[in-house]
Amino acid sequence: MTHRFDEIKPSHHISKKEVQEMIDLAIKQHNYNASIISMILGTIVLALFLDGLLRLLGIIPPFMGLNVSIIQEIIDIIKNS
Repeated sequence: MTHRFDEIKPSHHISKKEVQEMIDLAIKQHNYNASIISMILGTIVLALFLDGLLRLLGIIPPFMGLNVSIIQEIIDIIKNS
């Protein structure tokens, strides 16, 4: 009876150079994917920050009846001072 692992042995062994090339390629692909995800998340966070800032300044109208504008309050404080 032959050993069962003889059937799944590769035809040649992978050299250290080939292993290093595969590792470098995997790291390069990971860095590319991480950069794309980071750019997408950064754009979303920046857009939400800008939306909140513009609502706070009263440039964009309130959303769902939630008015967070501070401009009128500042004007009232300055006039009463």
